[in-house]
Amino acid sequence: MRLVHPKPTTGTLLEVRNLQTQFPTRSGLVKAVDGVSFTLERGKTLCIVGESGSGKSVTARSILQIVDAPGKITGGEMIWHAADGTTVDLAKLNPRSKDIRKIRGREIAMIFQEPMSSLSPIHTVGNQIMEVLQLHLGMNKAEARERCIELLRQVEIPKPDKAIDRYTFEFSGGMRQRVMIAMALACDPALLIADEPTTALDVTTQAEIIDLIRRLQKDHGMAVMFITHDMGVVAEIADDVLVMYHGKVMEEGPVDTIFHNPQDDYTKMLIGSVLKLEQKAEIRLKREPLKDDALPVLEVKNLSMEFGSVSAGVKAVDNVSLTLRPGETLGVVGESGSGKTTVGRCLLRVYDPTEGSAIYRKADGSTVDLVTANKEELKAARREIRMIFQDPISSLNPRMTISQVIAEPMLVNGIAKGKELDDRVAHLMEQVGLNPDWRERYPHAFSGGQRQRIGVARAISLNPRIIIADEATSALDVSIRAQVLDLMMELQDRLGLSYIFISHDISVIRYMCDRVAVMYRGKLVEIGAADQVCNTPTHPYTQALLSAIPRPDPRTRSIHQRMRYTG
Repeated sequence: MRLVHPKPTTGTLLEVRNLQTQFPTRSGLVKAVDGVSFTLERGKTLCIVGESGSGKSVTARSILQIVDAPGKITGGEMIWHAADGTTVDLAKLNPRSKDIRKIRGREIAMIFQEPMSSLSPIHTVGNQIMEVLQLHLGMNKAEARERCIELLRQVEIPKPDKAIDRYTFEFSGGMRQRVMIAMALACDPALLIADEPTTALDVTTQAEIIDLIRRLQKDHGMAVMFITHDMGVVAEIADDVLVMYHGKVMEEGPVDTIFHNPQDDYTKMLIGSVLKLEQKAEIRLKREPLKDDALPVLEVKNLSMEFGSVSAGVKAVDNVSLTLRPGETLGVVGESGSGKTTVGRCLLRVYDPTEGSAIYRKADGSTVDLVTANKEELKAARREIRMIFQDPISSLNPRMTISQVIAEPMLVNGIAKGKELDDRVAHLMEQVGLNPDWRERYPHAFSGGQRQRIGVARAISLNPRIIIADEATSALDVSIRAQVLDLMMELQDRLGLSYIFISHDISVIRYMCDRVAVMYRGKLVEIGAADQVCNTPTHPYTQALLSAIPRPDPRTRSIHQRMRYTG
């Protein structure tokens, strides 16, 4: 019989001293973690914050000895204080040894950023959780199944006795993340490492996951290391904060000190970028008000889109009507599955709408219905209505140079070739703040923010009148997000663009939009001026959406008091 020590609730759990993790590359050593030190207390939440490439995730993976090859820990100590009072230096353990495997999953558990790629698609969620229980706790199948149902109940998955036999693809993103949390909690670990567990989730689902982790932390008395680039989330949950940049610790301290008395310039910049998105953009404040009597450049009436058969179809868009005025930015906001992206795709006829009309008014005053337009009319309209996509990586062809990517729409439409085309590409790159000398490079040589600028350059290459931006900044770090939004507004003023800006991030909508349309399950539930919708919403769904946004101030924590909308 195994001796079970009572779990201590206070004291030091993990001491990391001068940790160094390096990756050898052809161009030299990359110091992904460069002399990082911190202490983690039992029952406390430490948030590690920083932008992409700061070394947050590699730090977490180093603790568990799961650094991807050819990376390896080259120095430092990671002293683990076990429940029985003994200590072990995790840095000295072989990544394949039994000693580290006993700690991995049993004492220290990890939730990864993308639950779809972390869970097996060919095994039921029950089998995956039961495997952990049988491996680490030696339970038989019946015991493991019973414990698994209890874990699914703890993470608030409906009907856990049925859910246990379902597969990953049968769950939504938020529910998959709950399954990951259930698996992580299976062995009642002393430390839970959560690596960007809410990044891909809606604001309401994010709030639920944050609430859930906080409640389970209290129930289980575990320490949490939460890795994120979202300063709002940090303000809501952290006891202590570690700010990282290029593998180094820039600043650390209690959450209140970091937010209200930051010492390092990088920390100040991070917090300043978040606070900037809490209000209207300066560019918008300087503009002349839009003319109310101007004829709309786009008028959408009773648009509907149904997927599947008539009897068992899903109404992704249900009777949506909206207008877009010249020079206006109309925000379309809602959770995943609200139909906002489908609206954008219907307007470009990526999908053929089931019903309704979308009247586009050209520069000469003539109109065309995008829903019923023939091939030639649609081709002409698509030159003037362009799209910027959510993922700047997958929307750029990796085999084409940046020059080819930006030039392609102009080549296809026979607008320019040869030297004239090259000059236009160089000019477009200058317009979006990229060095034209880089045009023969490939997409992989650029950062996320630079890739999104390339997407913007491609979108404006045909001098469009309308741009549909689908979650154009959601994959970007907060500091780069504000830069890309400012760039889009500068181009709007310079080129006379109208935007339909699709997003689930209300702070982005507040920052850049003139009017906002709120969608819920395919329907438009509220539409109005951005100030009115963001500050005094009338529909309970909009109120619930706004109450779930984490505020970047630890003194005004309110996410646990948020409103819930049940529909």
